Parts: sequence; structure tokens; C-alpha cells
Amino acid sequence: MNCGPIIALVCFTASLLGEVPVLEKTALWTSGQDGYHTYRIPSLLVTGKGSVLAFCEGRKTGSGDHGDVDLIMKRSTDGGRTWSPHFIVHEEGREAKITIGNPCPVVDAETGTIWLPFNRDNKAVFITSSSDDGLTWSTPLDISASTMKPDWTWVATGPGIGIQLKNGPHIGRLVIPSDHKRQTPSGEAEMNSHMMFSDDGGQTWQISSPIQAGGNECQVIERADGSLLVNTRMQGDFKGHRGIATSQDGGLTWTDIRQEPQLPCPRCQGSLLDAGVGTLIFSNPDPGASLAGKEKGPRINLTVRLSRDEGASWPVARLLHEGPAAYSSLARLPDGTVFCLYECGEKTFRETLTLARFDLNWLTSEP
Repeated sequence: MNCGPIIALVCFTASLLGEVPVLEKTALWTSGQDGYHTYRIPSLLVTGKGSVLAFCEGRKTGSGDHGDVDLIMKRSTDGGRTWSPHFIVHEEGREAKITIGNPCPVVDAETGTIWLPFNRDNKAVFITSSSDDGLTWSTPLDISASTMKPDWTWVATGPGIGIQLKNGPHIGRLVIPSDHKRQTPSGEAEMNSHMMFSDDGGQTWQISSPIQAGGNECQVIERADGSLLVNTRMQGDFKGHRGIATSQDGGLTWTDIRQEPQLPCPRCQGSLLDAGVGTLIFSNPDPGASLAGKEKGPRINLTVRLSRDEGASWPVARLLHEGPAAYSSLARLPDGTVFCLYECGEKTFRETLTLARFDLNWLTSEP
């Protein structure tokens, strides 16, 4: 499937509701254009006012994870149909090889403030905020002292989105999915996911216990009973599947990770979205049979899945992009429209960051 500038695919198979499923695609960023060599690491957020904010890393001189990397964004006020030019949220050192990235924004529903944690060289955690719906951003603050442990050698927020808890004793808590690497006493590198959270509207931040064991980039949702479900990329004990764990105390402590055989994963980031009433949407590359028995599969075939029982089963899957594809980020408008911003291309997944816009009719209809 081509990932060109604007693609609109409309399926005319009637759904059970008699509505027409629709899928639309637009390339938001194309590598080599507008001042950057490569655009990677997408993040999507719908604000309290209904604007859609798209974040990514603008990699100036190459496609590598580390180098001269800026945190940039675009903004839409018409439901993702048109977009502003991109602008820099934060960069350092002009042309210096300083990596600013891993965006993971969250909205405080009480104040409308958007909090945007990110990383500097994967060695420090910073945060900026916007009180005007993403138009301007505050001077970033280094919050590493409360969000990192002394023995951590690497840290990442998201990438993707955070959540605000709606139920239970921790209502209003802002939760940012994160991960880290530490050096064990035996000298081995240990990787685990964790949560960063705030109970005072983003003024101060803490971290949870590590989610054991071997998780990496992750996303989190709150279930109807107030428990949290994390879905993570696996780095340790890799069996070709996503890792799953739960928390009963607002994300402070977690069960051990179990790998979910219903969700294949080629060691790549994925996105998890709460679509309401027990419905979850998940996106990641799915190389299918080519992953079986391998340490790492190819990053191809971006697939969107649907669960109607809070992740207990995943009976629905639709191919969103056939061919090279990698990181993705899901978001949803109040009217039910779903967005997926993802890395894709024809020869490599680094060619574009493409925005897909679809509804549940498309997701649940026959291809």
C-alpha cells in the first residue's frame, strides 16, 4: 500500500449499522523535507478543546536514534483534516548532537493543561507544559531527581501518550508510561518498564516500582474497575509477543509481566488506546509467521486490533499498512473517530509519518 501524501480509501461494504466504513490517510511528515533528514517516534494527543496535536522527533542529519534531534509538533483544529506547519517545541545546542525526544503528553482534564515529558540523550527527564491548547510551551524543567534512580544508565518516557485516572482513590492522577535500563551488581544490563506519575496536577512527579521483568517501551490504560493495564514491548525473555501486567494501586506496584500470545510483536513499540465501554484498540507491526522462533522479526505490516473485553481477547485485526512499518500512536475524538500516526514506507519504515483516520466500522468490517 502506498504511503503517499494523501490517500483516501473508502470501503463500500455496509456494516451491521448500515454505515459506510471509511479509511483516510495523509502523510504528515516526509523524510528529507522541511529541514530534517528523518522524522520518527510519533505521538498523538486530543486536547480538552478537541484539537489534535501530533509530536515527533525531527532528526536533523541522519536516521539514527542519537544525534542532532529536535522535538517538533503540528496542530489541527478541525478534527485532523488540516494541519499547521510544524514548529519546534524544544531543541538544544543548535547543531550540537543533543537528542531531544520520546514525547509522551497527557492532558489534565481539570485544568486543561497539557503536560509533555521528554528525554535529553536518554539520560535525563524533562517536562514542559501548555495552558493554551498547544500553541505555546513553557520553559522545560529537569525533573530527573524525582523520576530516575541513581543506578539507571538509560531512561525513556513513552513514547506515545499518558493517561489521567478517572476512578478510585487515585482519581486525577497523571500517569506516564516509561522504561529504564540499569546496571546490575553482576554487571549485566537490566531493562524494565515503569510509570511516572503526579498527584498534584503535574507540579511534582514520582516513579513506580519497576514492572518485572524485561519490559521496554509501553502504554497504559485504566480499566472499568480502576485497575491499570500496561502493554509493553519485550526486550528480555523475548518470545515474539507483547508483555502484559496489571496494577491495583494506581500504577505504584505491578504484577509480573506475562507475554500475551494474541499480540505478536517484532521487538517494536506499539500503541494502546481506551475507546470506552471496555473497548481497547491496539496497533503495532505484525510480521506474522516470519516471527516464529526468531530473536527479532521484521518491522512490517502495521496492524490495528480491537478488544471489547478490556484486552482479554483480541478477535478483530485489520491491516493498516502492508510493507515496512514501525512505531505508532493512537488517539480518538469525542465523536468516535480514531487516528493512528505511524512510521511507514515502501522500502523502509523511515520514509513518512502517516496519519490514518478511521472509524470502528472500518476496523470491524471485512477487508
